[in-house]
Amino acid sequence: MDRGFVDFARLAVITENLAYFIVRARGNLVYRRRSYRPVERATGLRSDQTIMLKIRHSLQLYPYPLRYVSYYDTERDRRLVFLSNNFHLPALTVAQLYKCRWQIELFFKWIKQHLRIKAFYGTSANAVKTQIWTAISVYVLVAIIKKQLHIDRSLNEILQILSTAVFEKRPLYQLLTENRPQEETCVCANQLSLFDL
Repeated sequence: MDRGFVDFARLAVITENLAYFIVRARGNLVYRRRSYRPVERATGLRSDQTIMLKIRHSLQLYPYPLRYVSYYDTERDRRLVFLSNNFHLPALTVAQLYKCRWQIELFFKWIKQHLRIKAFYGTSANAVKTQIWTAISVYVLVAIIKKQLHIDRSLNEILQILSTAVFEKRPLYQLLTENRPQEETCVCANQLSLFDL
């Protein structure tokens, strides 16, 4: 989760349910260090510590120890600090997992833009999840077809073709590899011209 999602009550629920999180720490985090582990500075790591929150309100919301991993990003020339409740992973893995978060965000952005879900047919959590998983499954199947058949068209174009040809009984390869329709230039002899030049 990103810095905007530092909600210690919610993080406590995650910890109590035996799940793990990695979150960016805010710059104004007040804590006390309980212990530290040595790090290889050549990897970009600056520190790996076990901390406890110091502010009473925050400590009431999250009374558990936190892992504090500081990492220097040479690409963007900035220092990043991560908090986690996972003390088993190497510190570098914690930093790399957070970096993967951006790929997950891009994936969800892509889902919003590409999956053809115009309206949900049910309002329960199960109905919504079923419809999303169905849409993802269709998209993955189309991606597999595109790769297997070596089709040059985009996935959106293939989905559009399939949506208009649902009831046609033609092989997929033939349907997807036909030349795009071109305008016919027919010169009819018996057609009068509106403007003679």
